[in-house]
Amino acid sequence: MPSLRVGLFSEVYSPVVNGVVASLDALKAGLLTRGYDVHCFAPRIPGVNDDDTSFTCLPSLPLPHRAPYRLTLPVIGRSDLDDIISGLNVIHAHSFFVTGWMAWRYARRYSIPFVLTYHTQLDAYAHYIPFEPHATRYAAGELTRLLANRADAVIAPTFAVRERLRGLGVTSRIEVIPSGVDVAKFAQGVRDDAWRASLGVAKHERLLLTVARIAVEKKLDVLVDAVAQLSDPSVHLVIVGDGPERDALQAQIDHLALSDRIHLAGFIDRVALPNIYASADAFVFASTSETQGIVFAEALAAGLPIIAASIGSNIEVLGENALLVPAEPEAFAKAMNDLLAGRHPDLAKRAALAASEFSLDRQADRTSAVYHSLQVPILA
Repeated sequence: MPSLRVGLFSEVYSPVVNGVVASLDALKAGLLTRGYDVHCFAPRIPGVNDDDTSFTCLPSLPLPHRAPYRLTLPVIGRSDLDDIISGLNVIHAHSFFVTGWMAWRYARRYSIPFVLTYHTQLDAYAHYIPFEPHATRYAAGELTRLLANRADAVIAPTFAVRERLRGLGVTSRIEVIPSGVDVAKFAQGVRDDAWRASLGVAKHERLLLTVARIAVEKKLDVLVDAVAQLSDPSVHLVIVGDGPERDALQAQIDHLALSDRIHLAGFIDRVALPNIYASADAFVFASTSETQGIVFAEALAAGLPIIAASIGSNIEVLGENALLVPAEPEAFAKAMNDLLAGRHPDLAKRAALAASEFSLDRQADRTSAVYHSLQVPILA
């Protein structure tokens, strides 16, 4: 059976849990259902993926700070170059760092079409680099422009991101394709009262959920301060995720005497996430650094009403299907109070209807169309 051979290059992959990995898994699943041969390239994490024949583990080193990420060494063995990369029909990178440039180099060496997806607003993460912030943000913009202009096609998750790339000087072809999720799986989640009880949330109490890395750019402190202002003292907030700011966030929670109402649940396996969403009454998200926010697609599929920061990409993704407010505690607290008081009864219904835009099939179909538009040959 004819098969398109696709190489996916990423700076992160399982077991790391973040939006890039979720998007990559979704794309891979969609392409596989179409009979494509998909091979992934990502940094090696000791003990993980070593026996997966569809995965090439790139040499890597641990980073010096608390993070699950690895520093990729740009080396691929000769046998993999000859047996795998030379036989690819398209190379699709999901990083603007080491693996992205590796992907471009091999695409040009073997005359393979090169596609690049822009997942992350790089300048929003300048605080992780130990250099002067303005210089770092400038360098991130330059890095984005240089690699994107070498691509045969760039994929952006929203039109707002496409315009941002144009503003950075990207002149390559840009296609807007939202990242997908398994909509049916998230729609079939079941409320888990045992999990709620393990956190101290009673059946009659209301639970607000956010799923995010605990990091500065996610603005979780805004949500904590907002909960402190709620008129109903029985409302709980659960934060699913982990990250470098966990201790600081816990200190903020303790200072406000909210440890019995705000719960840091840590990482939860993606297999369990549909039930976690189903166990909440609403989804809240204050980050202003998202290119799409794949958690929005998950929450929509689960039929949850959403409160989110009113920035360009969030407005585009959510539209009238959410409450969009400034990323300030007072605005979030008011929206939480209004939502929990029943002033927006149609949001959950609209959310479920909007979720189809983010199905695995739509992402795979649109991405596949980009591949074939580059006159990618199909090998038997």
